[in-house]
Amino acid sequence: MREKVCTSCKAPLAEEGAVEFGCPACGTEICRCYRCREQSVDYICTNCGFLGP
Repeated sequence: MREKVCTSCKAPLAEEGAVEFGCPACGTEICRCYRCREQSVDYICTNCGFLGP
């Protein structure tokens, strides 16, 4: 089984406050760690290229 990592910084999602959600454009899973969420670090969907905060 592959460990889930943050879409922005590639850190493992082992900490509290991490989230997983579908890309607003295509539904592909996006994973965000607490730090990237708090700092509004951009992410890019690996499937469609959607850019989100």
